[in-house]
Amino acid sequence: MSKKESFGSKFGIIAAAAGSAIGLGNIYRFPCEAGANGGGAFFIVYLGIVLLMGLPLMVSEFVIGRRSGKNPVGAFKALAPASKSWSGIGYMGVFCSFLILAFYCTVAGWTIDSLGKSIINYYHGLDKDTILADFNGLMNETWQPILSEGIFIFITAFVIIKGVKQGIEKYSKILMPVLFGILIVLAIKSLTLPKAAEGIGFFLKPDFSKITGKVLINALGQAFFSLSLGMGVLITYGSYIAKNDNLTSTAFAVCVSDTLIAILAGIVIFPAAFTFGIQPEAGNELAFVTLPMLFDKMAGGYFFCLIFFLLLTIAALTSSISLLEAPVLFLTEELHLSRKKATIYSAIATFVLCVISSESLHDGTPLKIFGFSVFSALDMISSNFLMTIGGLLTILFIGWKMKKSDFMDEYTNGGTISMGLRKIMYFIIRFIAPVAITIILITQFMK
Repeated sequence: MSKKESFGSKFGIIAAAAGSAIGLGNIYRFPCEAGANGGGAFFIVYLGIVLLMGLPLMVSEFVIGRRSGKNPVGAFKALAPASKSWSGIGYMGVFCSFLILAFYCTVAGWTIDSLGKSIINYYHGLDKDTILADFNGLMNETWQPILSEGIFIFITAFVIIKGVKQGIEKYSKILMPVLFGILIVLAIKSLTLPKAAEGIGFFLKPDFSKITGKVLINALGQAFFSLSLGMGVLITYGSYIAKNDNLTSTAFAVCVSDTLIAILAGIVIFPAAFTFGIQPEAGNELAFVTLPMLFDKMAGGYFFCLIFFLLLTIAALTSSISLLEAPVLFLTEELHLSRKKATIYSAIATFVLCVISSESLHDGTPLKIFGFSVFSALDMISSNFLMTIGGLLTILFIGWKMKKSDFMDEYTNGGTISMGLRKIMYFIIRFIAPVAITIILITQFMK
């Protein structure tokens, strides 16, 4: 077997890991959550949770990946060889990545469809009801969504087949700056809207009277899911990180990038929402129906609509790359398949489940799981349960199964770098994080 690849640069690591964390959820899910939970108050809580909870969790997954140098399943086998049950965390993570990818590619198919329509200026002159009817019509079509999903999965597989340096790292280093650039352009435009100040004030001005238990739980959940924790992806990427790279600075850079994207998305969404009188928590309807109509009313609307859907497509692609890499690395290391075969098999399996997911959105479809469409079930099972359970078990493994000396050795690069906050970090990992994740999990089961 050839020597395992690794990332070639610090920027490459950050771009790839940030690309995994930054996705469609950052662009419109975060503004939706903020809009529904008090705006600035939600943002303050979210920021604190990212720093105090997200950072330690991300470091933990990086430690597991780099310490073992293996895929999520192989990592737990290597670090706990006498306890085979721990490898179940890895299997859960790989399975979770696969389910999320199938769900994700369905939504990505919508972005590609909308990107194509924006290129031909399809939305020009259409009212909201017409665009909504068109979007709902897309849900009931068969071949158009399948074609868009197939194109997206093919692009994702193309990057993965190229490998770590020439595929994941190379394209992440291109796509992430482009994504930031597009968001900055849209944010600048949004700040010129008539009620921009009102929208930004709602987004960033904290009103701590709005903070409730519900806001805390929602902010915790958004931070957890936004950073791609608990699905094996960061363990996978951690296995590609060189031994001399600082895991804390890498994780911090990813958390900062992820938060900046969320902030920029809020700056784009809220001024538009206040100017045109729309609800910022509208979700899919906001991104695929309301915003195209609003762009058409703006000066230069064709250009801004085009780059908005290009932004969504890039955000989806950077996440799908990491989601596909997790099962691919599992197949190459555990079943000893070539990267090309592992990628092709994973892509085909994803496409099949993605088609089923898409078809389950048709009116009157029998494709349901416990009364939910396959599409909704994939989202609920993976995001609400598998990720949370996987994250909880991972943090328990670091805090209570893995030797503290082994963790500290990996965390400090064999004692070569000074980590003044290492005791605080370890305390959070061992005591605070498990309690917080358990709260999220209980909340999900009580819904």
